[in-house]
Amino acid sequence: MSGSQTLSEAFKQAAYPVGGHGARDIQVLKQAIAEAPGNTASDMYGQGKVIEDFQSKMAAYLGKESAVFFPSGTMAQQIALRIWCDEKGLKRVAYHPLCHLEIHEQDAVKELHQIEPILLANKDRLITLKDVQVLEGEISCLLLELPQREIGGQLPPYEELEAISAYCRDQGVRLHLDGARLFEITPYYGKSAAAICALFDSVYVSFYKGIGGIAGAILAGDSGFTEQSKVWKKRHGGDLISLYPYIISSDYYFDQRIGKMEQYYEEAKELAAYFDGLEGVSVLPEIPVSNMFHVHFKLPEEQVVPILVQVAEATGVGLTNWLRERETGTCYTEISIGDRYAGVPKEKIRAAVRLLDEKMKEAMK
Repeated sequence: MSGSQTLSEAFKQAAYPVGGHGARDIQVLKQAIAEAPGNTASDMYGQGKVIEDFQSKMAAYLGKESAVFFPSGTMAQQIALRIWCDEKGLKRVAYHPLCHLEIHEQDAVKELHQIEPILLANKDRLITLKDVQVLEGEISCLLLELPQREIGGQLPPYEELEAISAYCRDQGVRLHLDGARLFEITPYYGKSAAAICALFDSVYVSFYKGIGGIAGAILAGDSGFTEQSKVWKKRHGGDLISLYPYIISSDYYFDQRIGKMEQYYEEAKELAAYFDGLEGVSVLPEIPVSNMFHVHFKLPEEQVVPILVQVAEATGVGLTNWLRERETGTCYTEISIGDRYAGVPKEKIRAAVRLLDEKMKEAMK
């Protein structure tokens, strides 16, 4: 490693960062605002043309009766679960052990809503129909995350989704979709977003991940559900006087990128294949099922960081800006393909992975 340069610094200085759409800076908003009609009026407490038009547009795209724009997905999903629990009079839901609500939200559903989560499957695999069928006791709602981000963005077969959906409806259990990356999985399934959402009673989608907006989320379902969500949005403090900067950027980048999801998916598979056979390196899933995948290294973070910094400095290719240690003395990172990948020369990528392979071999001797 050169001096005290960190992996994040090396990534920022790399001529060819492979992941994402680009820097998340004020230019993202400026570009979206510049394309907005000059007479665009602000929304006011959830009302106004700018928010209502976007909500209607997203409801139609997702095949749902109605949709509500939220400042964050964290807020939207807690509210979705609360509504379904209140409907059944039972504050008990089920989701994966590595669900965002379980590991990234400081127990919010428990502390704010007194909802008891039941963890299905083990943390290293997807929820299956059998897991749902053998669940002890009643639940109000089952949450499925597509793709399951914390295990590399894995997806179940579509037939398994259909079976889980049918079973939940037969049992009177609401099915909610954590679709933070819903748009990115449509190429793999060969289904429209609306077709996938038809299996679920409610759905959340994000606008800062694959879409690349500033922030914001849509929560969609039938009109009775979304009307209740507006009440809870106000209770959560999410009914800001104006949300139009988030809405305008979400709408602009949605139009710019929704047609590129197939491209991102194919490029993710291409990049993942470059890692195949490298010493001490593996990819999860082995063949990506969306625009994202995890890269695992059979060395601890402290040994892999200087290797990745050297790769960035020597080749100009920034493979990632972070690593996360695992309990086993190994580490991993996540790569999500966006607009930047298309601008990276293939010979540069090949040079980067060759150097990575060489350095990993040296470190593992």
